Amino acid sequence: MATKPPQDTSGLGYSYVTPGGMFLRLRNSLSQFSDLFSEFNKYIAPAYHHDRCERSVHMRLYSMNKREFVVVFLAFFACFGLGIFIGLAGPPITLTTMVTGSSLMPNTTSPNLDYLANGPFVMRTPLMTTYSQQLWLIANIETDNTDDEIFDKSFHVSVGIDGLTVEHKPVTVLSVENSKNRTRHLTCSRDACDEFIVLHLGFLDYAHYIITVRFIGLDGFHHRYNINSVQFYFKTYNPAFTQIEIWFRFIFLLFTFIVTCWFAHTLRKYPIYDWSIEQKWMSILLPLLLLYNNPVFPLIFLINSWLPGMLDAIFQATFLCALLLFWLCIYHGLRQNERKLLTFYVPKLIVILPIWLCAVVLATWESNEMKDPTYSHFVDTANYNGFKMFFYISGAMYLLYLVLLILRAYSELRSMPFFDMRLKFLTLLMLFVLAISLTVTMCRFGFGILEDNFVAQLNTTYKSSAQFMCFYGLLNFYIYTMAYVYSPNGRPLHEATITKDNPAFSMINDSDEEVVYGSDDESRRPLNSAHGKGNDYDSD
Repeated sequence: MATKPPQDTSGLGYSYVTPGGMFLRLRNSLSQFSDLFSEFNKYIAPAYHHDRCERSVHMRLYSMNKREFVVVFLAFFACFGLGIFIGLAGPPITLTTMVTGSSLMPNTTSPNLDYLANGPFVMRTPLMTTYSQQLWLIANIETDNTDDEIFDKSFHVSVGIDGLTVEHKPVTVLSVENSKNRTRHLTCSRDACDEFIVLHLGFLDYAHYIITVRFIGLDGFHHRYNINSVQFYFKTYNPAFTQIEIWFRFIFLLFTFIVTCWFAHTLRKYPIYDWSIEQKWMSILLPLLLLYNNPVFPLIFLINSWLPGMLDAIFQATFLCALLLFWLCIYHGLRQNERKLLTFYVPKLIVILPIWLCAVVLATWESNEMKDPTYSHFVDTANYNGFKMFFYISGAMYLLYLVLLILRAYSELRSMPFFDMRLKFLTLLMLFVLAISLTVTMCRFGFGILEDNFVAQLNTTYKSSAQFMCFYGLLNFYIYTMAYVYSPNGRPLHEATITKDNPAFSMINDSDEEVVYGSDDESRRPLNSAHGKGNDYDSD
């Protein structure tokens, strides 16, 4: 039976064709083109967990060309080099005065053969001022041993301290009857023995001290190896270095205050929710840098209390841990749009908190020396070894987490314009800061960073102010550089609503010349092979 042709019911010369004709084929072709465009589009726009739904302020980083980047880095290195040069021209950190034990032997007709093994050694300290800050008394023993053996002998030290007033009258600071017999270890190899700390005064109330030292338990050691000499070393901070430290801390504090006010002024016309994650973190790091430079630092020389030193340690630990947390949050935050407190910040705080606690506990541990000059936390071997292990584990966990975030950030964002700029700038400066910090730390403390703590042991290779200026200048100039690069570039307010955090928007409005890093071909490469084969994106 033949089918009827379609009827023209409208009288316009057109007839309706049921589905299956040209219109359906055209629609299918457009649908296939749309699907192809969607597959291509995911390589030039971030995935859903990269997309920046919020608006962000246009950072100066986005509008800088390569020449400006070079100038910024040259300025950073020039300021850093100037700080090192000033430090090299500065005075040594400490002053040392040596007193031999044989010169302290009382003048008697019958010599005391066991004097060097027992004492008492009565010594008067050299003249000290408030700028001397602290006093260490360190002892070194030499023997006649010629055997190739290494041995560790434990003994006790009893100390009495009297301060001399302006009228040269003695005032008891620590009586021999009330002093505790602290245990010390004498570690020797052949005829040379390691130095050990006899006492440490954290605050100097008097210009001179009379110190009486007795050794208990070295008689048998002396009869076997024959102690032939005992040297005592009075070590204090160099007053000239203290003045430099005060002045440069004040200079850094003043510059940090100016940079903080300037950075807040540049962002004042933008709502906080428009700020990028870097700008939000800079608004936290700059005030913490003020605390790191410690506006109450002069109180250490004016108040005989553990509180100013404790505050200084807490301020420094807080800033350094905030900087570590900043790196974690930035490398993760560039990939993660949802930054909730529980899922984003709490895991990172759990990683950082042990490191902060280690620094605070060590400062509290050393504050005991203010109450008892003969106390040394190195004697508490069991607890101290556990503390070291806890510190090493915490540091290893942080490094592992940071490396993981860096690798994931580069694998997902390296081919995206503006995202790769942020990654490259952040990583270059971070690697330089870490390299210099580790170098200074190794030169300052050696490889046994906890065994040779500077405050408690003073066993350090500090010879001038260069390392102090290097470390403080490095962190201050690092924050200043980031504040400049992450500050708004001064675009009109209405242009801030087009976010540079979202490359999909930025590529619509910018010319090719504005894409500083990466060409169009580079921006269209797949993020990684896994994303190039399917649509299965895993969010954090």
